[in-house]
Amino acid sequence: MSFFSVDNLSINFGGIKAVDGVTFDVNKGEVFTIIGPNGAGKTTIFNLVSRIYQSTGGKLTFDGTDITNVPPHRIAALGIARTFQNIELFEHATLLQNLLLARHAHKKSNFFSELMFLPSVRRMELEHREAVEKAIDFLDLQQYRDSFIVNLPYGVRKVTELARALCTDPKLLLLDEPSSGLNVEETEDMAFWIQDIRNLLGITVLMVEHDMSLVSAVSDRVLALNYGRPLAMGTPGEVQSHPEVIRAYLGG
Repeated sequence: MSFFSVDNLSINFGGIKAVDGVTFDVNKGEVFTIIGPNGAGKTTIFNLVSRIYQSTGGKLTFDGTDITNVPPHRIAALGIARTFQNIELFEHATLLQNLLLARHAHKKSNFFSELMFLPSVRRMELEHREAVEKAIDFLDLQQYRDSFIVNLPYGVRKVTELARALCTDPKLLLLDEPSSGLNVEETEDMAFWIQDIRNLLGITVLMVEHDMSLVSAVSDRVLALNYGRPLAMGTPGEVQSHPEVIRAYLGG
């Protein structure tokens, strides 16, 4: 059984089929990337997986559990985290505060225990802080720990959003165009982070990406979409050289 499975997934917006019968499996410990021209349905699939959208057909299975109709607020607790193409951070909070917010998915206390600041709450707070500090160290964000997000460079914000996703202790990490807006050097750093997330942390990665150099550097398998439908699947080299993929990007 695959670690994450998408079976005949579809969604319609009015008369438009944004995702039309997409099927693929992601193996545990794999970096699986979805590519395609703008409007191909890549981010829509992420929104379906993270339950922001409700599918009109198909099935989603994660770690043996059917998550097709799971409420959005339960997704992070199940072990699925994501980043966004447009950075979604609290700009007037510090980097540390943004990361601590990600630990809400693992909150087990209630109002009374927090009001009394019971030993169980103190232990939980220490666990949350330890998890956040590990993410900060892993992504070399120590110097920005107490900086407000609004004062940070764009590249650091992208890494901060990645750190926040890691703070939820995910089993499956959804990366929506992680290189968007980054320069060449920052994109190379992002490739190293993704490889380390898979190799050192053992996290499975599902990625949407336009930068083919990053796709080739980190991906085990690639799925190409166009107009919400699959075009080709295989290694990065196989997919990039596929005639239908070339036609979708270049026209003809």
